[in-house]
Amino acid sequence: MKQIYIIGMGPGNYEQMTVEAVKKIEESDIVIGYTVYTDLIKNIWPDKNCISTPMTKEYDRCILAFEEADKGKTVALVCSGDAGVYGLAGLMLGISERFKEVKVKIVAGVTAALSGAAIIGAPLIHDFAVISLSDLLTPLEKIEKRLECAAIGDFCICLYNPGSKKRADYLEKACKILLKYKSADTPCAIAKNIGRDKEEYMLYTLNELKDIKVGMFETVFIGNSMTKVIDNKLVTPRGYKNE
Repeated sequence: MKQIYIIGMGPGNYEQMTVEAVKKIEESDIVIGYTVYTDLIKNIWPDKNCISTPMTKEYDRCILAFEEADKGKTVALVCSGDAGVYGLAGLMLGISERFKEVKVKIVAGVTAALSGAAIIGAPLIHDFAVISLSDLLTPLEKIEKRLECAAIGDFCICLYNPGSKKRADYLEKACKILLKYKSADTPCAIAKNIGRDKEEYMLYTLNELKDIKVGMFETVFIGNSMTKVIDNKLVTPRGYKNE
């Protein structure tokens, strides 16, 4: 059978992968992914046959996975977090129409919104929105509109890709939009290196957050009007009677 598993690795540590993800990687003849992710695989399975491609080569990576599977190999295409959340699952399913004999299965992983929330407390107990600040594939105007709508709706917000060298001020821009509708004292947090060495988190108010510089290894959490800090943890009440 010609088979591809699209696997979300979570943060990348063995302990934080799902049991299904581990089994499918072990079943696969070859693992394909971005260099950072295949390096993590090699740390766990040193003898696993891995092929890596650099960043921005996502389409080439997907085609390569289908070409290898078409040769009769069982292929694991790995992504961090969950492949269906800012991952390659959608692109892979679109390409799959050209490779009718290859079976594709998506294996869920733990996305940064969830693994990061577990570090900083319980910020996403109620309705929340996940928004990427990367404008590589999404126009900045649309990102700004989504931020505005999430703030008007009083959602807790999790920000992916909050900053980079080219987008050094994007978190500041986002916070200024949110401050139009949210209190300056809204509790916020940044989780860094989730599930990896030097994992940590820091708490801020929304007003403080706008002046913080972040990179691609941080995930930002912004509370709603009910979110509070309890024992240095961010907590959003669910609405139970005795909370």
